[in-house]
Amino acid sequence: MKAMILAAGLGTRLKPLTDDRPKALVTVAGRTLLQIALERLRIFGVNEAIVNAHHFADMIVDYLEANRYFGMRIEISLEPVLLDTGGGLKNAAWFFQDSSQSGDKSDKPFILHNVDVISTIDLGSMMRFHMQHSALATLAVQDRETSRYLLFDDKEQLSGRSATRTSAEAQPLAFSGIHIISPRIFAKMSEDGAFSIVDTYLHLAYQGEKIIAYRADDCYWRDLGRPESLIAAAQDLEDGKYSVA
Repeated sequence: MKAMILAAGLGTRLKPLTDDRPKALVTVAGRTLLQIALERLRIFGVNEAIVNAHHFADMIVDYLEANRYFGMRIEISLEPVLLDTGGGLKNAAWFFQDSSQSGDKSDKPFILHNVDVISTIDLGSMMRFHMQHSALATLAVQDRETSRYLLFDDKEQLSGRSATRTSAEAQPLAFSGIHIISPRIFAKMSEDGAFSIVDTYLHLAYQGEKIIAYRADDCYWRDLGRPESLIAAAQDLEDGKYSVA
């Protein structure tokens, strides 16, 4: 199975920790965010991954080499100019469209995972859900507070987005930064340069493509984009709410 880890951002919310390193190499309880993401993906059968990099990209390359790529095939997608989530994924399309060293077919769905989130979401169950529904993309979502909501209709199909939780016609849910995507999306991405993958999802959903919700309300999830979140995550580990293994 293949995956992409989105790790190219500047990590401005994590300053001053990211003044001398990329956010992917910021640590929680002695492990980098990149290591935590890779090891969790490996638990669910991912043996090939691509990581996009921009801010201190050379440090990510050196880190992976020093750790022997954590026993996986790992490629780096360098971004001299930040491409955002959608542009970053499109720039790495070759990795998912070519046949892999492990023999995966190029049409097999893959995982897209933000480097700065941790969760107990069952990625295996999410993959099965995606395939059972023949979706173009499946988004792990939760019923919780957020600054940006995605809206879903009564069939769990993406229908819009909102800055507020008030909606009479749709379910406002919080996106987790974890996706399952079918490679056929690349032929449908009309945007170029830097763009958000959510904009692509909305555009395709309006055209009738199947962009669906995977409810993960009972799962642990935390955004590690701020220093105080790292402290809270370390406490969660100590309290047994989350395990990096």
